[in-house]
Amino acid sequence: MQFAEAYASEDIVLQTARSLAHELGLDSVTPAAGSVLRLLAAAGSAKAVVEIGTGAGVSGVWLLRGMRPDGVLTTIDVENEHQRIARRIFVEAGFAPSRTRIITGRALDVLPRLADGAYDLVFVDADVTEFGACADAALGLLRPGGVLLVNHAMAGGRITDPSARDVDTLTIRETLRAVRESEEWIPAIVPSGAGLLAAVKR
Repeated sequence: MQFAEAYASEDIVLQTARSLAHELGLDSVTPAAGSVLRLLAAAGSAKAVVEIGTGAGVSGVWLLRGMRPDGVLTTIDVENEHQRIARRIFVEAGFAPSRTRIITGRALDVLPRLADGAYDLVFVDADVTEFGACADAALGLLRPGGVLLVNHAMAGGRITDPSARDVDTLTIRETLRAVRESEEWIPAIVPSGAGLLAAVKR
């Protein structure tokens, strides 16, 4: 795991974004998890991506760097202040303002307003209690062959601990189970960073 994190090097823009996120008390995707986001965005030639949880822009930069040059990242967060910082980070990373659509609001209020079947990738890194609902929404938003990614799939290392019965862990377990048992997803767990649930829409 340490080698995987060291292998995914970050430039000064990502280091700055990560530092700002830390100051705000936000968890960001680790470098290894970020490199997986970039890889899957690139593998799918992603043009339209939804990110739930803008934070300070760390994951957004990783996604944008994997997307097509004409791709647009739609990123949603309840905190306007976080998005103000992320907007600056995106510009510093060299992305024109037209490459991002930044929406302030609750994900579950915003997602129903987005176009069905229009997205190549959906990344969920927001309130754990909304993971299941966000995964359900992603199924409608993604085109066939589109990718769902959910951060924190390992529940802080508690996912395999039968004594862990806190709400977050139970919610993550239920989301993982529902995606695995659904005939509409082809899922896998990627053990990078905090763990990523990855699933391709059939």
